[in-house]
Amino acid sequence: MQVGGTEYNQEAARAVRVISVVVAPVLAMYSILVMVGLLPSTHYINPLITLSIALLWVATSLYYYYRPVTKLSDLALRIAMIHVFALSTFVFVTGFAQPFAPLYVLLFLATNLYFGHRGLFISVGALVFAATVDIIMRYSSNTQIIAEDGMMVFAVIFLGFSIIGIISAQETRRQALVHSQARERLQYDRILTIMNNLTDAAFSTNEKGGILMYNAASLDLLDTNDSIKGKNIGELFKLTTADGTETNLFEVLKEAKKATRRDDLNHTYSDGESIRLEITFAPIRSSYNVSKRSEEQGGYILIMRDVTKQKSLEEERDEFISVVSHELRTPITIVEGTLSNLDVLMHRADKPDTKLLTSSIETAHDQVLYLAKMVNDLSTLSRAERGVADTPEEIDVAELLHAMHRQYEKEATARNLHLNLDMGSKLGKVSASRLYLEELLQNFITNAIKYTREGSVTIIGKRTKNTIKFTVKDTGIGISRNDQIKVFNKFYRSEDYRTRETSGTGLGLYVSAKLSHKLHTKIELKSRLNHGSAFSFELPVESSDPSK
Repeated sequence: MQVGGTEYNQEAARAVRVISVVVAPVLAMYSILVMVGLLPSTHYINPLITLSIALLWVATSLYYYYRPVTKLSDLALRIAMIHVFALSTFVFVTGFAQPFAPLYVLLFLATNLYFGHRGLFISVGALVFAATVDIIMRYSSNTQIIAEDGMMVFAVIFLGFSIIGIISAQETRRQALVHSQARERLQYDRILTIMNNLTDAAFSTNEKGGILMYNAASLDLLDTNDSIKGKNIGELFKLTTADGTETNLFEVLKEAKKATRRDDLNHTYSDGESIRLEITFAPIRSSYNVSKRSEEQGGYILIMRDVTKQKSLEEERDEFISVVSHELRTPITIVEGTLSNLDVLMHRADKPDTKLLTSSIETAHDQVLYLAKMVNDLSTLSRAERGVADTPEEIDVAELLHAMHRQYEKEATARNLHLNLDMGSKLGKVSASRLYLEELLQNFITNAIKYTREGSVTIIGKRTKNTIKFTVKDTGIGISRNDQIKVFNKFYRSEDYRTRETSGTGLGLYVSAKLSHKLHTKIELKSRLNHGSAFSFELPVESSDPSK
């Protein structure tokens, strides 16, 4: 509530009411004692007037105390009445040259509090007017009376303005402090908002490592919901280097002279789980020191990120490139050597050996096919990881299986194998990526043909109530139990001599596992050494009605 240009302070108002209700009876009692002659007075006292002033003042003070004002007009009337009572007491009872005169300062404070400077000057004017009346009533020719009243009035005014000045200065400083705190709070909130919008964990610490600010991502990184404000940053993280050496984060911060980034630190949680951290940190320079001509250390700022997956992918990528380079080197070397031999044979003076030429060409051709298969597998793997063919489409299962059978029947026949097709009726449709589904079936079929020396390879499609089960079954060399848990690993090839006799990239089943993941299914492997293998997976049908 604003009144008189000054903030209406409820606590100050209550203080004024209490002071009024205490002072009024005291002055009334003083008036009564003077009236009965127990205290001396040089004033003309009318007992009726004195008693009336005393009682009215007490009554008004009590009323004011028990009925706080809510309107400015009511407040102005009450303060005006108190002025009348106080000045009447000075003029008719106590005089100005008495110890109670300085209590008039309370009215200065009240009028300034509620009505600003205008109310204060009116109160001062009333005091001067009352002093003038008192001097006139008490022999105006008496210079002593004039001097006493004048000095007391001057003292009251000086005291009042001094107190008001001190209070105003304190209020100004208080308001400046409040505004400064508000600005700091606003700045703090803005900084905190920015920090909370960061996906990375962010910390701000003092020069001793105590945490001052942190964002929500920090709690996620630390896996806690408890407040970490005030805790030492070095105690929150259990860090080790790549070689297992324990490292205190705060000690690392103290060594920083500028912005620094480290990605070689691991943080271990209480349950033993470990993550790889990328930490960017820098000292905060603040409060320029004129005497030292330098900035003082103000703390540290840290940005942390969990790069466990990223580092794992980078290591996997490096390993992948290394293995691919190694796997490619061998066939390329063979092809290069074979073509060199062919060149030599073709330019011999005598007639070249036809069988040797044919064998060299076949060798080069096989290695080129090997390279082509590896490139195709790598291409399929890349497309799957990039998700370029993730969009599903409706696929007629019967048409797809017939197409697979036609595509590989000639290759199977060339190896003296029977390629069978076993389908139920009304298989229906599935919704999946055609590229992924075809590649998955092709990998199983080509693998089965490659590792089956005699017998048959069977492509099977069976409808259940809500799914279609795809199976490629062969009568080949089978897979041992030890190898079954490894065949889906990247570049894995069995040490079985029969496997080594057949060229392979070691990528086919690894790619198949990736494709099955993309198709939201799981590969089931059943195999027995020397009795064949069966690779299966299931996909949901588009409709539960098999007639559709």
